[in-house]
Amino acid sequence: MGMLSKITRLRKNRQFEYNPRYYDNKDKANPYKIEPKFDQFRSTLHTSRGLKNKINSALEDTKRKGDRNIKIRMAVILAVLILIFLYIIDFELSIFFS
Repeated sequence: MGMLSKITRLRKNRQFEYNPRYYDNKDKANPYKIEPKFDQFRSTLHTSRGLKNKINSALEDTKRKGDRNIKIRMAVILAVLILIFLYIIDFELSIFFS
């Protein structure tokens, strides 16, 4: 192995400290770090595991006030989808009206 190890051994990868010429990294985050845009607004990103923690985070999400327009829009979309479903299965709406 002594003679072959000089030929077959793997060399270490070279690491370079690249800094752009006109880049000033004072008071700025790492420009090469890839982070999703809305991570700071997500409530489920850094939660710990466990059923109790999941339930607590779900309760906190329901307590948070959302936009009223979104709630109305969701209600309208849900109603339209339910009516389309009832139309597809030929549900008789006349049983509710006399």
